[in-house]
Amino acid sequence: MKIIIAPTKKMVVNTNDFDIQGLPVYIEETRQVLKKMRTFTYDQAKAMWHCSDKLARSNYTWLQELDLDTQLTPAILGYTGIQYQYMAPDLFTAPALAYVQANLRILSGFYGILRPFDGVVPYRLEMQSAIQVAGSRNLYEFWGNRLYQALRFNDGPVLNLASQEYAKTITPFLQPNDRMINVVFGSEVNGKLKIKATLAKMARGEMVRYLAENNVHDVSAVTHFDHPDWHFDSDRSTADQLVFVNNERQH
Repeated sequence: MKIIIAPTKKMVVNTNDFDIQGLPVYIEETRQVLKKMRTFTYDQAKAMWHCSDKLARSNYTWLQELDLDTQLTPAILGYTGIQYQYMAPDLFTAPALAYVQANLRILSGFYGILRPFDGVVPYRLEMQSAIQVAGSRNLYEFWGNRLYQALRFNDGPVLNLASQEYAKTITPFLQPNDRMINVVFGSEVNGKLKIKATLAKMARGEMVRYLAENNVHDVSAVTHFDHPDWHFDSDRSTADQLVFVNNERQH
């Protein structure tokens, strides 16, 4: 069972805690993306990033300097957004680290797809960013079916803990016999399920931690996710969608 998650905008350099175990599988494609990004003027880059002038300035300067081959951070430590904070990979046991390296994959607009210990550098590029690389209309078209192929659905199901923006890199290529199980974390509001982005990100990180620490390989065992804030809702769930509801009821 493979698990897919999204990256985060917040990234750091951390070359101290763990060694990298290789380079991203599509590093040559990443070089193409970087080359294209470096053709942008400051105004074009800022428009692509949809960020403040302060953030755009620092990122534009970094864009000209970054080196894909030096000062590399294991991907799982490079991303530091909410999901990764709640995953807390720096506290994983050795078996849990081995589990995520074998089973967890991070989808990325810049790198395509990453194993946790692939060496990365900080970057700013979302999958839905307006950028055309190598004649493609957007990053979805540029990456094509590469991310889908890397997941090797023939080997078993894929558990989707990624956001919709990133899951869309996989879903168009699914074959009839492929099994991708979506995991939904929702809050009950006036009898309806509402997705609260921050809570969902926290829960996704905590679920990865649970799966890794408990060496979970079967989809059925995912439903046993043991967390005081969430419970599995069998009535709302289906074979291809596992729904977890926040225990704090809101009306």
